[in-house]
Amino acid sequence: MKFLGKRKPAGGSGPAAPAATTRERGNVAEDQALAHLQAAGLQLVVRNYRTPGRGGGEIDLVMRERDGTLVFVEVRSRAGSAFGGAGASISVTKQQRIIFAARHYLLRLPSPPPCRFDVVLVEASVQWLKAAFDAQ
Repeated sequence: MKFLGKRKPAGGSGPAAPAATTRERGNVAEDQALAHLQAAGLQLVVRNYRTPGRGGGEIDLVMRERDGTLVFVEVRSRAGSAFGGAGASISVTKQQRIIFAARHYLLRLPSPPPCRFDVVLVEASVQWLKAAFDAQ
């Protein structure tokens, strides 16, 4: 008879450790990206900014450069490079949602500062792509 459940680790007596959820892996990647950006001198303004309602957008990190530039950061992580890796997962639709959320965020400010959209790819290493895309 075949056993289709989770296997116990070899030599261990307890159940197999549960795999990290996508959200947990995303949080770890965001933590790594945040540490990388802060080490480069950026300040965290807000994490996981979401627009209200369905169909809106989310910005993983809103950071501020020393010169006052507001940086909207999308963090992408992939375990492997299949299907183009983390960078290939930022579709035009995803960019539009980030831009929508950024515009919503900027409406709250009395005078919007200079802004840009960066991407941080977390794969085997952390790669920071400044001005990865533009609002159109």
